[in-house]
Amino acid sequence: MTVLFPALTDPRAADRPALRFGDRSLTYGALASAAGRVGRLVAGDGRVAVWATPSPETAVGVVGALLAGVAVVPLNPASGAAELAHVVADSAPRRVLVAPGTELPAALRGVPLLEVSAEPGGGPGAGGDGVREGAWDGEVPALVVYTSGTTGAPKGAVLPRRALAASLDALARVWTWTGDDVLVHGLPLFHVHGLVLGTLGPLRLGGEVRHLGRFSTEGVARELGAGATMLFGVPTMYHRIAQALPGDPGLTRALAGARLLVSGSAALPPRDHERIAAATGRRVVERYGMTETLMNTAVHADGEARAGTVGPPLPGVGLRLVDESGAARTAPGPGEVGEIQVRGANLFTGYLNRPEATAAAFTEDGWFRTGDMGVLDPDGYVRIVGRKATDLIKSGGYKIGAGEVENALLDHPGVREAAVTGEPDPDLGERVVAWVVAVDPADPPVARELAEHVAAALAPHKRPRVVRYVAELPRNDMGKVLKRALTQGG
Repeated sequence: MTVLFPALTDPRAADRPALRFGDRSLTYGALASAAGRVGRLVAGDGRVAVWATPSPETAVGVVGALLAGVAVVPLNPASGAAELAHVVADSAPRRVLVAPGTELPAALRGVPLLEVSAEPGGGPGAGGDGVREGAWDGEVPALVVYTSGTTGAPKGAVLPRRALAASLDALARVWTWTGDDVLVHGLPLFHVHGLVLGTLGPLRLGGEVRHLGRFSTEGVARELGAGATMLFGVPTMYHRIAQALPGDPGLTRALAGARLLVSGSAALPPRDHERIAAATGRRVVERYGMTETLMNTAVHADGEARAGTVGPPLPGVGLRLVDESGAARTAPGPGEVGEIQVRGANLFTGYLNRPEATAAAFTEDGWFRTGDMGVLDPDGYVRIVGRKATDLIKSGGYKIGAGEVENALLDHPGVREAAVTGEPDPDLGERVVAWVVAVDPADPPVARELAEHVAAALAPHKRPRVVRYVAELPRNDMGKVLKRALTQGG
């Protein structure tokens, strides 16, 4: 049996701050009242959608449904019409939870609407007792989160309650994360990072989350300077922080006083790691996870935050590398690259309505195929090389990880952003292609200079054979570069 939010029924926590979005805040007592009311209204629905804006109504709606043992489908308000229609048709929610006055797109007009009040005593269903969380079975679905769908339509990953509890408890252990911590972030609430880690994480532990609404370095400085202890972000956010630090002593002081700075959802370039550490004395720690697995690895709060690594496997997570021949190794040789496979209580139960895709995602002995390529350091730290489909380049008999070439390019003073892909080559099999955003677009570094820079830093066979200059790199909501958009020209 899995109780996700013990603080909501603890009278000692009633007056503790739980959520803050701008100037709107809720204590644990107020959250229990508002979410309990939602839970009473949706009890028995099976599955509901939540229009996941960065607002207290989203948090109240999600928590309320989870109290009632109802699965939540977070909807991205920026989704296109076709994608949103697919998600709604595939998940078939009984109703959609929204903030009062929200106008929804056509794809949701046939779904019954429930306006969520974040006020303790008002809104639909006010009066009477709200739902209190039952000790639901750990396999009961908690969330159905749709993947980005790089091939085909997005798939709904069904995350059970035990997966949320297992991941959050493991992170609490390695980060010494407690109810005394105050987390600040500006992440969207329709992804695992912002919703599960950034919102449900503090609420499970009895701590506080302060959401910035829209990320800004000024907001980070303000909240960390006013008692927040932890910051969650993605690499694009930390890049903006690194750029702002030289001219912002207040931001520098605020970061220096934080207990933990965490980056995830994509690799943080070593250059930004070092710039932040040099200015603040604090090193950013990284972790590695996926929608289907929640969190797999993390650098510990008292561990070494080495740039380019995502730490060792979390407690309770099994991790192995599998080479091209299918041989599985939990202790591969130095520098040996393989597909990362994981198992543990953190895993999803399957893709909604997709039994064939679910079966293909797991090995016969129950390991989940992440599709990510990695290297295991001798001390157990994991280094992510890239995606098996797009980031492992086989050139001239060598296996080249796109990530290491990207980091080398980013060390060149004329490169602002870089992405690396492979393309067919009649001689090499594949050749390394660099996509570069120049610091000065009018005078970018020449291709030969960049190739020599990479060859000197890594090895000659890893140098880019082709350099293409772009004004910007296409990215998704979490800052990941959309490499298929580069290679397919759109």
